[in-house]
Amino acid sequence: MKRRKSLLLLMVVFLILAACGGNEGASKDKSESESTGVNVNTTGMPIVDEQIDMTIFANKPAQNEDNDWNDILIWNHYRDLTNINADWNLHHPDALEEKRNLALGSGELPDAFYLSQLTNADLLKYGGQGTFLPLNDLIDEYAPNLTELMENDPSIRKAITFPDGNIYSMPSLIEEDFLSLRLSARPWINEDWLEELDMDIPETTGEFYEYLKAVKELDPAGDGKTIPYGGTDIIELVQWLSGSFGVMNHGPSNTNIDLDPADPSKVRFYATTDEYKQLLEFIHMLYDESLIEQNIFSIEWGQFLANAADNLYASMIFYDPIELFGEEVGSQYNSVAALEGPEGFKDYNKLSSSIWETSSFVITSENENPEAAVRWMDYFYSDEGAKLYYMGVEGESYEEKDGESVYMDHILNPEGDMTFEQALAKQLTWLGSISGIIKADFFQGGETAPQSMEAAEKIEAFVPEEIWPRFTFTEDENKVLESTGADVDKYVEEMRDKFISGDVDLSEWDNYVETIEQMGGLDELLGVYQGAFERYQEN
Repeated sequence: MKRRKSLLLLMVVFLILAACGGNEGASKDKSESESTGVNVNTTGMPIVDEQIDMTIFANKPAQNEDNDWNDILIWNHYRDLTNINADWNLHHPDALEEKRNLALGSGELPDAFYLSQLTNADLLKYGGQGTFLPLNDLIDEYAPNLTELMENDPSIRKAITFPDGNIYSMPSLIEEDFLSLRLSARPWINEDWLEELDMDIPETTGEFYEYLKAVKELDPAGDGKTIPYGGTDIIELVQWLSGSFGVMNHGPSNTNIDLDPADPSKVRFYATTDEYKQLLEFIHMLYDESLIEQNIFSIEWGQFLANAADNLYASMIFYDPIELFGEEVGSQYNSVAALEGPEGFKDYNKLSSSIWETSSFVITSENENPEAAVRWMDYFYSDEGAKLYYMGVEGESYEEKDGESVYMDHILNPEGDMTFEQALAKQLTWLGSISGIIKADFFQGGETAPQSMEAAEKIEAFVPEEIWPRFTFTEDENKVLESTGADVDKYVEEMRDKFISGDVDLSEWDNYVETIEQMGGLDELLGVYQGAFERYQEN
């Protein structure tokens, strides 16, 4: 099969409840739009009885480059289902920011922005100006599917409610229990080499270190080619081991910020803590002893994939090995969960929030039928809507086999040189454009492969109870983040790599901490996050 499915998610560079209003045959209550007098059916399909148009500004990822969303299976079917004709104004990712800013600056607005990478700062700015509509009441009345999801997972409402109390967008979500996707790249270890060394899967940082040393000495790849640990970026290793050293305890979304263990009502800047220093000392030891790939700070993905295909890695943090490297190489790997660190910490904090993106769908002041637009988007938070978005139309793109929805053969095994991705993109648009809610039952990326799902089950016991989404900030707070915050974060990242590589000795730690304090505004930066955290709790 031409199915390198896990690569599909990497290019996004990584959804569930029964529909409250998505049944086509349901009875229809009507609501009249105040703007145009168009009758909007509050339940069932179609959404409106007479067809209306809705212009939508959208990002068109490279994976969808060869298709026209204005004439493609999924959107043609949804137009016929809803009586809403989406008039897609599509933009290549390279030109997206420029075109988006031009539309916002010129006042020539679409009815909606869709997956257009609007930041939280953009939402607050243009929402405050009236360019983007507040959606609180509209969601309450016309989005039963999203509302039910927010009731079941309050962090969703918290993540999309801004300091002024308004909601300006409908988000892209990951089913909360779809842990395999939320984990993204996860740790793997070569179990064949473990057995050759008569060692068990490591459960502590000390055992992991001993395995890396032993496999380097054994050199199963031969000629000194064995790489004890490899990856595409050092940050993957740092984030995985953060839970072994007691930092990043609520996930990675708020850079260098977690909950203060000494006072759970406070946030802390963990990048100057003793625990963080211990983490860097451990990873530096691995790097200094050549147990980490020495060019990990600059390695290209192509080189990493070639090394993996040549079976050079004893351990790695990456996506599903069988899906990416094939059965012969990939089946050697088993997953690793959280490692217990020297102080007894054993958490798996390298986990994304279930809120993938806050700004999936934004309705502008030009939209004459915002009620219909909210209903249009809300369908994709339902079971039926998620199935349509990720699987398409039964008999056209998928079929039911043994109780499962599977893509049809013309997608799984396309003719000629066409790839799985190319065949899929002829009928669906989810490649690189995750929308609505991603649900494991309907998502066909490598994260649903057996090896990945088993890894997620193993890790689940070590996941913190709460993973924070990116907080929302006021206009003044955003100014602090864009100045002091950006400078501090950049310095922390640079010094992290230098401490690990040995370019700067860890004996300079006190100077590093002092430099951060002297950069000015660290207390102000913490105050910004503290205020955002308190609002997040109150939402």
